[in-house]
Amino acid sequence: MFDVQRVEIEWGGRQLVLETGKIARQADGAVLATYGETTVLATVVAAKQAKPGIDFFPLTVNYQEKTFAAGKIPGGFFKREGRPSEKETLTSRLIDRPIRPLFPNGFRCETQVVTTVLSHDLENDPDIVALVAASAALTISGVPFMGPVGAARVGMIEGEFVLNPLLDQHENSKLDLVVAGTHDAVLMVESEAQELSEETMLAAVMFGHRGFQPVIDAIIQLAEKAAKEPRDFQPADLSAIETEMLGIAETELRAAYKNTVKQERYAAVDAVKAKVTAHFFPEGAEPRFDKEKIGAVFKELQAKIVRWNILDTGSRIDGRDLKTVRPIVSEVGVLPRTHGSAVFTRGETQALVVATLGTGDDEQFIDALEGTYKETFLLHYNFPPYSVGETGRMGSPGRREIGHGKLAWRAVRPVLPNHHEFPYTLRVVSEITESNGSSSMATVCGTSLSLMDAGVPLKRPVAGIAMGLILEGDRYAVLSDILGDEDHLGDMDFKVAGSEAGVTSLQMDIKIAGITEEIMKVALDQAKGGREYILNEMAKALTTARPSLGEHAPRIEVIQIPTDKIREVIGSGGKVIREIVEKTGAKIDISDDGTVKVASSDGKAITAALNWIKGIAAEPEVGAIYQGTVVKAVDFGAFVNFFGAKDGLVHISQLSNQRVAKTQDVVKEGDKVWVKLLGFDERGKVRLSMRIVDQTTGEEIKEKTEAAGE
Repeated sequence: MFDVQRVEIEWGGRQLVLETGKIARQADGAVLATYGETTVLATVVAAKQAKPGIDFFPLTVNYQEKTFAAGKIPGGFFKREGRPSEKETLTSRLIDRPIRPLFPNGFRCETQVVTTVLSHDLENDPDIVALVAASAALTISGVPFMGPVGAARVGMIEGEFVLNPLLDQHENSKLDLVVAGTHDAVLMVESEAQELSEETMLAAVMFGHRGFQPVIDAIIQLAEKAAKEPRDFQPADLSAIETEMLGIAETELRAAYKNTVKQERYAAVDAVKAKVTAHFFPEGAEPRFDKEKIGAVFKELQAKIVRWNILDTGSRIDGRDLKTVRPIVSEVGVLPRTHGSAVFTRGETQALVVATLGTGDDEQFIDALEGTYKETFLLHYNFPPYSVGETGRMGSPGRREIGHGKLAWRAVRPVLPNHHEFPYTLRVVSEITESNGSSSMATVCGTSLSLMDAGVPLKRPVAGIAMGLILEGDRYAVLSDILGDEDHLGDMDFKVAGSEAGVTSLQMDIKIAGITEEIMKVALDQAKGGREYILNEMAKALTTARPSLGEHAPRIEVIQIPTDKIREVIGSGGKVIREIVEKTGAKIDISDDGTVKVASSDGKAITAALNWIKGIAAEPEVGAIYQGTVVKAVDFGAFVNFFGAKDGLVHISQLSNQRVAKTQDVVKEGDKVWVKLLGFDERGKVRLSMRIVDQTTGEEIKEKTEAAGE
């Protein structure tokens, strides 16, 4: 019944199995990939015909994690998987980016790749397995795909690169890098690094590229056994249309792309497009070509004009040379009530970035297959349509917003202070108010400035820059600080972020069939110079964190209490801690290890809450003097509540220097008194001596000396 084909290899110290022919047989391609005990099913379905009117490649990639894969039941009322998590969205993008460039130009059939995590061993991250499975499914599907693609994760532990480190090894790794590509070239890089050098990052990329070559060979072996007949797809020959269009539009299109102002340039290009449309679709005449073909050729011609200008003259759309960064203006403290704020403007790209300091109550709970954990650094990126002078839908963040926000998060996280030294939850929001090239890197710069403005002690400021590439045969040009048009019409989007000490994040996407080590080295070296320039410009606004937190930011004090006292501080059903919060106004967070964080913008509230907690959790010291309240007066003395919830007895002989006949002659219930801890009796009960204080003036009235008491 089943025609099962399998390929097994040893990869990174574990077994990788690729299998097809048993599951999801009605899909064009389906591969079950197992690495260790992590299993991912990848399926590919492509429509047989393109829908009329489509002028782009409609590729959709979905990565989904089923909680049963880790033996869990989903939370929530419905007890089933809901909207995609951030991890699922980011992994969908991770798979999409290296496979999209390998479909032929002109292929317009709707294609969907679905990867589903069926089993997770809590050791091997499913994202790499899913990418490998998707590549294999595409390779055997018969869909025109110029693969296969391989992928690997690279860590760096104790100075050595590690291929596909286990999840529990990530904590000790200075690098988390994912690289994907073909036999000959690299297509995609995504990484976070602990301020590593450009040379180290390049070496890591090439280490990963070499590391996934056995995977590519395994996919080819599987395809030799199970691949379907390739579809007959021949891209349309549009050379005649291009030649005719060049004759009527080249001169004006070149002139349009010499306009350095974005909106004016767009208007000039639109005018050329209108002329081309009028030529090919004259009023009252039968059109010779489809509108889709004319539109596709015009887009291609736009790209060629820009690329020719750059390669032939070294001059770019806005008149810059290849290495110059656009003018930068950095401002901090722009919003009066926020904890930290900054506006970072680079050319026609601008980010308004706001930092907010929170407490333990503000930590985000992440429910992942590996388990639930807390996140104390949040970075949210928003891209409203007005930033590019357009109208559009406003709603929840899409894949682009989530991806750009995560890139900036990775870039800044390595320079944050340790949480136990700076125990705040940090949330940064980047509002892109203008955009013409690399708003994600503007977010990195603005985040660094806003956090320092809030008083967050970053190790060093961080900046980011986006690099582009024009590649024609053996000729190429690497562009620093690319414009939006250079991104759309070029061959590479290469983003590098870091401090003066090294790289913290690297992301690369290629729109062609890959780039070489030589080009990557040039791009990294050129990016370093650009990053250093941007850091110098940022330093004109702020060079380090402000010495104190903002006026409206909460203050947090941290103390440690014995773990066996946690129950007493919390109280039955949380009664005690609720009372402390209600009466002092401070926020309190207690960890299982006895770490207590007390937060408030009012210093007095923090002091009151800390004293209350210390009174419950700490042990009183013999010989120390404490303030207390008489809770009961009896014939043989007074019971005094002191040191939080503790009570002690002041014997009648310790009430005064003079002999006292009746306790009530000296104190009564409710009196505020000072008491000195003398010690404990044979039953462990507290023995106190007393100094009586006037409740109105607070002045001492009488004092019982230790000598007289003994």
